[in-house]
Amino acid sequence: MATDTSVDITDEALAADAGPLVDRLAADQVAGKLAAHDPTLWGAAAESEAAVRLAWTTLHDTSRPLLAEIEALRAELQAEGLDRIVLAGMGGSSLAPEVITAAAGVPLVVLDTTDPGQVADALAGDLERTVLVVSSKSGSTVETDSHRRIFEAAFREDGIDPVTRIIVVTDPGSPMETAAAEAGYRKVFTADPNVGGRYSALTAFGLVPAGLAGADIAALLDDAAAAHRALHVDGPDNPALRLAAALGAAHGRGAEKVVLADAGSGLPGFGDWAEQLIAESTGKDGTGLLPVVVEGPDSIGFADAGDDATAVAIGPDASGAAISTTGPLGGQFLLWEFATAVVGRLLGINPFDQPDVEAAKKAARALLDGPAGGPAATPALVDGSIEVHPSGNWLSVGVATVREALKVFLAAAPEGGYLAVQAYLDRLDDASAAVLRPELARRTGLQTTFGWGPRFLHSTGQYHKGGHQNGLFLQLTGASEQDVEVPDRPYSLAGLQRAQALGDGQVLSDHGRPVLRLHLTDRAAGLVELVKAIQDLGQEAK
Repeated sequence: MATDTSVDITDEALAADAGPLVDRLAADQVAGKLAAHDPTLWGAAAESEAAVRLAWTTLHDTSRPLLAEIEALRAELQAEGLDRIVLAGMGGSSLAPEVITAAAGVPLVVLDTTDPGQVADALAGDLERTVLVVSSKSGSTVETDSHRRIFEAAFREDGIDPVTRIIVVTDPGSPMETAAAEAGYRKVFTADPNVGGRYSALTAFGLVPAGLAGADIAALLDDAAAAHRALHVDGPDNPALRLAAALGAAHGRGAEKVVLADAGSGLPGFGDWAEQLIAESTGKDGTGLLPVVVEGPDSIGFADAGDDATAVAIGPDASGAAISTTGPLGGQFLLWEFATAVVGRLLGINPFDQPDVEAAKKAARALLDGPAGGPAATPALVDGSIEVHPSGNWLSVGVATVREALKVFLAAAPEGGYLAVQAYLDRLDDASAAVLRPELARRTGLQTTFGWGPRFLHSTGQYHKGGHQNGLFLQLTGASEQDVEVPDRPYSLAGLQRAQALGDGQVLSDHGRPVLRLHLTDRAAGLVELVKAIQDLGQEAK
């Protein structure tokens, strides 16, 4: 892999459009001002938020003191035979450490789900060797709090004192810091509060779980420091200015989607991390860039991206891409953070807020607080192992099969729109659901995203409500063979998962977007039936 962090704009027309933007950004000293934490770059309306959100630009230096602290704790844990690290976190709290450990080839069990089966599998691991890292910036994330309660009870049931096995990463002064101090948990790391969650890869949120798992986090910071030397310079060769200008120029001519494919980067999962950064930072005020993570450079929707999308290769194989980025993980983190913040300036939005994320949380909470977790849902039709639940009144009378429902649903797609598949399932045991993305993209001609619920709510969920309003939303839920109760809470994981799906679906429907929920009464059989129904669509949905 290349050791330098770089950006290549391989599309000549795009490069020509991006050139003047790069010159303008350099003339305005945007890179230098960003590195110097200038909060005025995004206008007066964003200034107060930006003033407390720019510390990420120097984390390659300011996070150094953490290294010794993490290494000392890891040595303690190893000496006690505690070598299984389970991370409970959502959004930036899980995506960054997951890609860091994957790139390093070290194991990390990541819980960013409310699926009871997936959590039960994590509980079934060897608790005698297990340490739980509870990671939440706000300290009140419902999924993460549920995981903490469940594991604390499991430790206690196995005769293990939970306080010796729980490590917390949070912001100073958060409810979780207070609760951790009261409980006496083994260790509490507080992160820099002047860094937003999606820019937190090089804070304690990324470094603690990855370092405890055995990743070389010192090298990660070294790579970021090396990249920073180019990223803060106001000149035409700054890779972040080039990337931002290319994406901004593409958006200006109608390419509002960014298709990301791993092209030999050696950084598995990087696209998922970048997806959250881009979608939450730019998807607001009716504009933004929708990241579409595909399986590889040969995937449907990449080389044939179309006029509404820009294909970006992460790695040295730039074939079929309009843009490619290369470099080590620490450099790629910083490159995309700089570029995304600069794209916010070009789009005229505040890249540091997330005004629409809370809507789905409030809707889910309302269902959880209602009787029995909300009203029972009556399907519009049942076809084999699949119940069909449309939100709104768009489903035609007389539709009798899943195939027919999909046909009507997909016909509502506007020109240049997109399809979002949202799977509230077990991303390990139900991993085959991911095949739905290319199957649907191939038959609809739409750029198609795939997200595991509820983790996508902490990433593309912002774009779905705040970005370009041209999406269709296909939700997948499934019956659970087992459930997991959340101690001292009036709901189980299955109830929480259901409330999150229904709540987000209601918010999307209230935005006037078509939503179709397919509930699999038998997950394995239902997925097979659904793939068959999609394949039977042939070219009809185009």
